[in-house]
Amino acid sequence: MNEQLSESSNWELLLWLLRKRKRFKVMGNSMLPSLKPGEEILVNLSAYRKSLPQVGDVVVAIHPDRPNFEIVKRVKIIKENGYCFLIGDNALESSDSRSFGFVNLENLIGKVTSRLP
Repeated sequence: MNEQLSESSNWELLLWLLRKRKRFKVMGNSMLPSLKPGEEILVNLSAYRKSLPQVGDVVVAIHPDRPNFEIVKRVKIIKENGYCFLIGDNALESSDSRSFGFVNLENLIGKVTSRLP
């Protein structure tokens, strides 16, 4: 489940240039070893417009208690009523659904597709 994200392909970079991907910078240690602090990632903002996330997806979401704070987490559980349980890969240093509960699917910004080299 803790699959590593691949580096961005030329296609992913082109999608970013065409504004089909958004660039984010990882802050903190919550996604170690998958993502390190300071790494930049590309996110598909339209990934969940027509489909639900899958268990294991790495996502960027709006923190449920801090609306101006975006978090990078992995989907652990998806409920039919539109909520998901998000966790960090580094359980010892992650503020995630174990502390703030389930996150509404509307709070998902998108799916992380790759790491920038």
